[in-house]
Amino acid sequence: MWVLVFFDIPVETKKQQKAAAKFRKDLIRDGFSMFQFSIYLRNCPSRENADVHSQRIKNMLPEYGHIGILKITDKQFGMMELFFSKRIIEKPEVAQQLELF
Repeated sequence: MWVLVFFDIPVETKKQQKAAAKFRKDLIRDGFSMFQFSIYLRNCPSRENADVHSQRIKNMLPEYGHIGILKITDKQFGMMELFFSKRIIEKPEVAQQLELF
């Protein structure tokens, strides 16, 4: 599973700037990587683990702003097409999942 966090947090005052910076740092501390300026993502080994990280995000929401959380499967993530201008670019490295028999 992949957890994507989309956000638009106001940064008009010093207090809002501090809250936005704290939210970004909290996402990074929880293992998220920046995909675009206001989109962070994280790979999770299971739906249950994705739900745990989703709940953590809900617990650290800033006072103001719009935040969205999207959970998608590896297959759905793999169907994404990424471009930098007109050139196709590589997708982020997918974490290997171990299987025990």
